[in-house]
Amino acid sequence: MFRVQNLSYHPAAASQPILKDLSFQLGLNQLGLIVGKSGAGKSTLLEVLAGLARPTQGQISWEGVTLLPTQLRGMAGLVFQFPERHFCGLTLLDEMRFGHPELREKEIENVLKQVGLEGIPLRSSPNHLSGGQQRRLALAVQLIRGPFLLLLDEPTAGLDWSVRRQLIELLARLKSTWTVLVVSHDPEELAQIADVQWTLQAGSLLSVPADVVAHR
Repeated sequence: MFRVQNLSYHPAAASQPILKDLSFQLGLNQLGLIVGKSGAGKSTLLEVLAGLARPTQGQISWEGVTLLPTQLRGMAGLVFQFPERHFCGLTLLDEMRFGHPELREKEIENVLKQVGLEGIPLRSSPNHLSGGQQRRLALAVQLIRGPFLLLLDEPTAGLDWSVRRQLIELLARLKSTWTVLVVSHDPEELAQIADVQWTLQAGSLLSVPADVVAHR
């Protein structure tokens, strides 16, 4: 169980807290969806959960163990919005081995297969992949690290309808193995595969009733 309790984030440069006393939990192999407009604090929340920003107050825990930001950085995998803009490797192999040069090609091929990129040569350039394939590669880069929690920021942004549909089907399969938390400003398609859902408004989190999630 992933649990967030009384989490707030108020950087010194901000006149008001960006996140205000958030509490929620997400079970193993569940996909949680947080919906909010631009500026609601969605991306900031993911950065805090990934250990990239330190909360002003509150606790983040996994299976009852409270985690520090340094631990979260090693245990949570964050896929940023438009992750293809952050690729560093000249080839798929380079990208997958970034920070992990010890990884064997067979391990990499197995993870690429999980995200539907089997058969693409490891010496191919990430820049030559289609938009949907690049999003799958960004997922694979995180999955090969073996995170306990996969965090996704607007994973379908900028993709056409058919590619969005394929990516959503992939996320539905991935949650059988991973615990997934997605933030989005557009819940219509992602809500179909969510087990739990919340709304983030002006830094505050509101739960969507279970009967609404079950019957959407």
